[in-house]
Amino acid sequence: MAFVERSQRDPNGSYIFSSRPRAVENRSKYRQPPSEQTHSPYGNVMYDRRVVRGNTYAQHIIPTTAQPDPVEIQRQQEIRRKAIARKRAREQYRPNTPEPLQGRKHIDVQTDRYLEELSNIIVSKNIECQTDAFLDRPPSPLFIPAKSGRDVETQIEEGELFDYDREVQPVLEVLVGKTIEQSLEEVMEEEELACLRAQQRAFEELRNNELAEVRRLEEQERRHCEEKERRIAQQKEMLEKERETAEKIAARAYTQQYLAHLLPAVFTSLRTHGFFYDPVQQDIETYFFPSLTVEINNSLERRYTARALLDNIIHDVAQNRLEAFKEPETQ
Repeated sequence: MAFVERSQRDPNGSYIFSSRPRAVENRSKYRQPPSEQTHSPYGNVMYDRRVVRGNTYAQHIIPTTAQPDPVEIQRQQEIRRKAIARKRAREQYRPNTPEPLQGRKHIDVQTDRYLEELSNIIVSKNIECQTDAFLDRPPSPLFIPAKSGRDVETQIEEGELFDYDREVQPVLEVLVGKTIEQSLEEVMEEEELACLRAQQRAFEELRNNELAEVRRLEEQERRHCEEKERRIAQQKEMLEKERETAEKIAARAYTQQYLAHLLPAVFTSLRTHGFFYDPVQQDIETYFFPSLTVEINNSLERRYTARALLDNIIHDVAQNRLEAFKEPETQ
């Protein structure tokens, strides 16, 4: 399919490229073998030799004949003013060294751990580089659609148009009548609103009085209910005390009647079991008799021991004398 391409350069230095439209090839559902595939020219501008690639800062600057947009100029000035204000604010809030006292001055002091003499002075200098400012896109031209159709004109003769002085009277009458009617409606509406406000005030006063009366009646009813509950509680408490008193009296009478026959039997049983005793007799039986028995046993034991010892001594003496008597006989 044959097509024509045109590429030319404008006096401003920009390129213009145009080509005739062409139909898109139909893509097969299945992949075709390499021998049957048709290679179409690529439409990617990255592979087009006429497209300039690389750094665009050194290109020819397109002169702009249009006037700068005042809104854009104002926006740039506003941005520049805000930047200056931010810079001043940073300088203002930056912590600075306080000013020296009168008669003194600030000097540079080393803060290192070991002091050393600064003999080598490093030479420093400032170098600046100014880059080209970014060019804003020129404003788009106003779109003016192409004229289409046919011009038609009409001839108006004298007397064909309406007479203002004559035909304005009905319109004026309508306007004046409508204004007066609306004014009367507004006055009537104001009077009606005033009447409604008066009725509303009277209704609010009546409602406030009724609410006050309702609150008074509610408070009176509440006091009556509280008094009634208090009286009921007092009556219940009195009945409870009377019941407790009757129960205590009945329990006391039953206890007295029960203990009337129980006390003699209890005292008799306690006396039988030895709970009622003579303190002197109990002291003698508990403390005196045991100690006396111990002392008698000790005395008897000492007596038995002395008698046994005396018997042994007498036996030994008799035995010795018997042996002494027997020795002369043997001699």
